[in-house]
Amino acid sequence: MPDSHLTDVDRARAVQLLESTRDDLAGAVEDLSAAQWNYQPTSYRWSIGLIVEHLGIVEQRLFNQVERALARLPNVRWASETTGKDQLVEQMLTDRGTPRQAPDGVVPTGAVDRTTALQRFRERRAATIAFAETTREPLKAHTLDHHRSAYGTLNAYQWLIYIPFHLQRHLAQIDEIKGTSGYPHD
Repeated sequence: MPDSHLTDVDRARAVQLLESTRDDLAGAVEDLSAAQWNYQPTSYRWSIGLIVEHLGIVEQRLFNQVERALARLPNVRWASETTGKDQLVEQMLTDRGTPRQAPDGVVPTGAVDRTTALQRFRERRAATIAFAETTREPLKAHTLDHHRSAYGTLNAYQWLIYIPFHLQRHLAQIDEIKGTSGYPHD
């Protein structure tokens, strides 16, 4: 049976994804005007501000999935149940061609101001990176089923990399908003 601990390559990949997506988000939103932050292309689409609020909520919820998986006994079938899922997570999350509805608990309300939304995201991401850099847990042996059947069973490492791939999805959404005809460029 393969080792269920992170390899140096796994750890480096997780940390790199977490850091680069954190930095990409900062670059995409930190210099926006209030009009750009709050612009909604249509009444049923999120603004950039709502996306950032959502990311702060989801960052914690997804990390909770890592913790929930680790709280379970190791899955003796982890290798057969999770092989190839790293690529599946990346592929499904970065595919903007397939619309997805956010679950009720992570839909932004607009009640969180810009400073708070960014601070929540940054604090949560810092904790996630610290975990990825230091954990010695056998992440791959601990599994938890995803609520979407297309993912099936994911191991704690896959839940960990789910976090930056989810952010990549929303970075593409931010780019789409910036490319709409009514987006304010001042």
